[in-house]
Amino acid sequence: MSRNAKINTLLLLVVAALAVLPLVLGMGDHKEEPFAGADGEAEAAITEIAPDYEPWFSPLYEPPSGEIESALFSLQAALGAGVLAYYFGVHRGRKQGEARAEARALRAASGDE
Repeated sequence: MSRNAKINTLLLLVVAALAVLPLVLGMGDHKEEPFAGADGEAEAAITEIAPDYEPWFSPLYEPPSGEIESALFSLQAALGAGVLAYYFGVHRGRKQGEARAEARALRAASGDE
């Protein structure tokens, strides 16, 4: 197994452990919604500290249910991942193209072609 394959396998195991360990260890069992987002936790903390607090802004769009909100968040994450993957793919392709052009130029200059 190559070094890169070992590193990738180790990273995959770490990610899997990060996803599974909170469930196995029962983290959040004492809460009504154990894996609620940070927004909900922040809202609860603010309400506890300052019950008369009024938000500065209101959302432009309030999804009708948590499932739709979750789906929109997932869509946003997928679009972001797609943009990043496209950028890195174009960047790598340009590097490979430059390397091939340089190799051809060197072969042409040495008379191999």
